[in-house]
Amino acid sequence: MAISEDIFRAYDIRGVVENALTPEAVKKIGQAFATEALSQDQKIVIIGRDGRLSSPELARCLSEGLRTGGCDVIDIGMVPTPVLYYATHKLETGTGIMVTGSHNPPQYNGLKMLIDGNTLYGDGIKALYHKIIEDRINHGEGTHSEIDVIPDYLDTITGDIQLDKPLDIAVDCGNGVAGVLATELFTRLGCKVTELYCEVDGNFPNHHPDPSKPENLIDLQNVMREKVLDIGLAFDGDGDRVGILDDRQNILWADRQMMLYAEDVLKRKPGALIIYDIKSTSNLHAYIKNLGGEPLMWKTGHSFIKAKMKESGAELAGEMSGHIFFKERWFGFDDGLYSAARMLEIISQRECSSSEIFAELPDSFNTPELQINFDEGEHYRFMDRFIEKAQFGEADTITIDGIRVNYTDGWGLIRPSNTTPCLVLRFEANDEKALTKIQDTFREQLLAVDSSLSLPF
Repeated sequence: MAISEDIFRAYDIRGVVENALTPEAVKKIGQAFATEALSQDQKIVIIGRDGRLSSPELARCLSEGLRTGGCDVIDIGMVPTPVLYYATHKLETGTGIMVTGSHNPPQYNGLKMLIDGNTLYGDGIKALYHKIIEDRINHGEGTHSEIDVIPDYLDTITGDIQLDKPLDIAVDCGNGVAGVLATELFTRLGCKVTELYCEVDGNFPNHHPDPSKPENLIDLQNVMREKVLDIGLAFDGDGDRVGILDDRQNILWADRQMMLYAEDVLKRKPGALIIYDIKSTSNLHAYIKNLGGEPLMWKTGHSFIKAKMKESGAELAGEMSGHIFFKERWFGFDDGLYSAARMLEIISQRECSSSEIFAELPDSFNTPELQINFDEGEHYRFMDRFIEKAQFGEADTITIDGIRVNYTDGWGLIRPSNTTPCLVLRFEANDEKALTKIQDTFREQLLAVDSSLSLPF
């Protein structure tokens, strides 16, 4: 069958439903996945789905494809992505697929996949495409069963996390699938929970479920202004990322969250390796180093980070977008709900407010993630031209993921997103003057490649 190669992304499969990611395509992907899983002696595949309107049908087609490919399917229903990851550990299969569009617009959906404990990414995902177009597909007849793992997931977290005092919190699930269990989880941990958009609705009628964008945190900030609360938590569409607000409604971006997580982990794991992504503040490297840890910068992307953690033995990793990966006390996968629980545990151990705790962390003049939107695939072509033409003089450049240009007083980054057709930029400096200068340099270089660009800075 004809299938679009464009949906086979760097670290997952993602596309517009009824355009490229059709039910027929998902069935074929299921067969190809089953073929690959069986070649690695993996016969049982766990599947879950998020709350998008297209997810039930795509999950049904995925199950059909997996079974006709010869695998047995265990369906855990509508769950956050980390619950799917948890199930592969709990049920000792190591193999699973999550039907989720994550934080993409409602018309999108996708598949996050792992085989024998290893997340599929890069060539592993492309191999599925080639199996389909070359008709190298296994044929068999697998079984289908269903199981509810949410109670066990909740029991495991509440058995691990202990709050020293009760907290009053607000939780914004953005109508994403985290809403199926977030309130119960945090209530069981001893919190008083103010709910915001915890009803699952694949139309996302209130705001987009992406806590890495400040505009998506406005409603949570407004709720927190009306009440006296200790902290605010915002989850993305599939629950593997968390955004955090302090009691004064200030955003604690994930790279600064990582400072607190690193400090906590290093108390029990002195000298541990801790990974952070290329979008993170330069203050994080020094902070980890000063605590006796070993910092390592790596590529953005949950698949890349998990693979690097496995290879290096890192105890903790984090991305600016809000993916946090705990190996220490957890399983090493990105879990916004568990990460939020760890932050609540840290906050509960201190006498001062969350804003006072966060104010102690080193900060800088910086931007959130900025985006330049392109047509599908065009951002990669622009990035290739930019790398070829851009001139940054004697500045130090890091090219593990796009280009990060380090100056003595700050840095700038441009990289192609692997989830949406856009370029992602971020800037940081010691003062406002240096920040403006770095942005001016990037603006000049970007417009030299394409003078028609509409820049967000």
